[in-house]
Amino acid sequence: MIPLRYSQALQGFFLSAQSRKLSHHTIEDYENTLLKKFPDFLGQDLLVEEITSHHIEEFLAAQTTVSKKTALNYHVGLSAFWTWAMREKIAREHVVHAVPAPKPEHRDIVPYTEQDIRTMLNSLERSKRYSRPGKRMSDNALRNTERNRAIILLLLDTGIRNEELCNIKLHDLDKRNQRIYIFGKGSKERHVPFSARTHQAIWRYLTLRSEANLNEPLFVLENGRPFNRHRLLDLLQTIGNRAGVTDVTAHRFRHACAIEYLRNGGDPYALQRLLVHSTLDMVKRYLAIVQADIEKAHRRASPVDNWAL
Repeated sequence: MIPLRYSQALQGFFLSAQSRKLSHHTIEDYENTLLKKFPDFLGQDLLVEEITSHHIEEFLAAQTTVSKKTALNYHVGLSAFWTWAMREKIAREHVVHAVPAPKPEHRDIVPYTEQDIRTMLNSLERSKRYSRPGKRMSDNALRNTERNRAIILLLLDTGIRNEELCNIKLHDLDKRNQRIYIFGKGSKERHVPFSARTHQAIWRYLTLRSEANLNEPLFVLENGRPFNRHRLLDLLQTIGNRAGVTDVTAHRFRHACAIEYLRNGGDPYALQRLLVHSTLDMVKRYLAIVQADIEKAHRRASPVDNWAL
């Protein structure tokens, strides 16, 4: 065994993570867990061999203010580190395997309604009306209307994840075939189709960026820098607040895309490939919502009930 302190071993772990071309999102999660949360909990820079499963268990038990999904992310990050440490002969035992992973809660799927989407799109051009002393009610024209419309339609039309949208470059856009090359979660590559209306929205936005080169991001901030998932969330929440739509996230567009796809007769297996789910479990949850819609519609429209036969 190589006797390394935790901080020394982390340097090698992150060099390994970079060499494996892990996604920025994954490395960011590892940094939060391994560089911030866990060492803050330990309070001292122990040798890796001195850290036991009890430290891991106590650390996870102390995470009372975070969601189960976040606690699971901590477990995943710690497990990845000890898997690497075992391979590098820095750790004698995989101490994380002895600690059961937190089970994430199954949150209700609450997609946007058609009215939610229309209200958000209608809020992109003008600010909320406001008043000033002695003046009439007024509002202001907003910037980036075309960009924001294209973002909303692309998220809804394709069901891509927030980070996938942020990483799209102009050269990933196949205008002729109306599809986008996505290098997504788990290093999975795919071509995702989009509709003619979404294509038109992207075209209108890109007419404002005629000087952009093909290596630039498809969507940029006002300073020309690319979006990241935090800035995208800020933008979507700002749009939601202005439109009076609560809990606006990119993932709810993904839910809405999936459910409307199935409501409109889309194939569940094609949806699984579109959303890159490894199993049909999530698609089955979407199907259950659609089935409930069908049953509710039948109760309203049943000819036997309506004719009181």
